[in-house]
Amino acid sequence: MNGIYSSIIREGLWKNNPALVQLLGLCPLLAVSNTVINGLGLGLATILTLVASNGLVSLLRKQIPDEARLPVFVLIIASIVTIIELLMNAWFHELYLILGIFIPLIVTNCAITGRAEAFAARNPVGPALVDGLMMGIGFTAVLVLLGAIREVIGQGTLFSEAHLMFGESARHLTIIIIDDYRGFLMALLPPGAFIGLGLIVALKNVIDARQKAKPAIVDSAIVEEATA
Repeated sequence: MNGIYSSIIREGLWKNNPALVQLLGLCPLLAVSNTVINGLGLGLATILTLVASNGLVSLLRKQIPDEARLPVFVLIIASIVTIIELLMNAWFHELYLILGIFIPLIVTNCAITGRAEAFAARNPVGPALVDGLMMGIGFTAVLVLLGAIREVIGQGTLFSEAHLMFGESARHLTIIIIDDYRGFLMALLPPGAFIGLGLIVALKNVIDARQKAKPAIVDSAIVEEATA
């Protein structure tokens, strides 16, 4: 059982990351990742949606007929997103206004529907919940990383407007990376999002390629020692 969960964790965080490997949910990923706080806000909403939808789909998987499963999955996801949207509007109103249409658009995120179809509908509740959590954390990590890159390059700060999520006491959390920085507008616009995500994907591919090359180098060294 531990092997199953460790495999799920690796898949969600790295090997099958929805943002870096599956390349799903790119519309909100690229649109709201101009700051760390915006990315974190949407990421947390996505995590909650993934965990709740995976859990409900797994619980109901034997009662959902095959011919109606996709409409039922969408209905479940839409209900969860509506609850999250209402809660954000009540408790994080300013952040809710900034994220705007991208909160209800979580319903159309293919990563969420895909996990419900590919994993939750075929597995017990425990693995389904862990899968949703890990996929959500993997997606959120990319949102936050891309947001950090774009925020530093675009306006020379980190954690700007942290009070939108953590309250007025968090205003002091803003870090000025570059004093008197005039900003770099393209980093905050969609082209900057595409370039930033492309660089992150390229970095992941380089790391994966080097990890695959290591066993080959070790094997060749063992063969050379054996034949020496």
